Amino acid sequence: MTQPVGERLVAAAFALFAERGYDETTVDDIAARAEVGRTTFFRHYGSKEAVIFPAHEELLARITARLESSAASTRDLAVVEAARIVLRHYVAEGDRARQRYRLISQVPALRDRENAGQRQYQRTFAAALVSRWPDRDDAALRADLMAAAVVAAHNFVLRRWLRGDTDDPETELDRAMDLVIAQAAGDDDMASVVVVRSSRSAEDIADRVRRALDSP
Repeated sequence: MTQPVGERLVAAAFALFAERGYDETTVDDIAARAEVGRTTFFRHYGSKEAVIFPAHEELLARITARLESSAASTRDLAVVEAARIVLRHYVAEGDRARQRYRLISQVPALRDRENAGQRQYQRTFAAALVSRWPDRDDAALRADLMAAAVVAAHNFVLRRWLRGDTDDPETELDRAMDLVIAQAAGDDDMASVVVVRSSRSAEDIADRVRRALDSP
């Protein structure tokens, strides 16, 4: 079966980046290696940076669909499964994902592109999470904070896998997402307690705490 043109361009680009380096590879080089014209390249990808992230729009559409298909009672599960969609995609890529990781660490323009993509993911999660706090005036803020935590947790686990620090990223993602959800479900009225050494008795300290709490 003939490989689709888009996939040929991606394969050609990554092969050339490995051989020559990112900066030394041009769009014309990629098109020539894939045996297509320059116009065909730009019909599929708007720039050399875009060919590094060929599945971004597809992944964004898939996680959006998963989040939109959930009810209030299954929203947290949908968030976890949406994050897993992205993780599984990159793990399935194998060495190509690791090559991308190395390129991003070396090329500022690719880091900018990755950061822009992650902001899109965060906005998508936040839009789905606002309804998690239907009676809160600060629901949008809470949703944005939880969405940022979801993206951060996913990236933490993915990068551990990319560096070879784990061979079970899905289990680690589940643990990370459990922490994110637990934090989002935390009690707003929970008190913070600071413990310090003191020569005062415990009864004296407790009395002072009570007076401080009762004061206006």
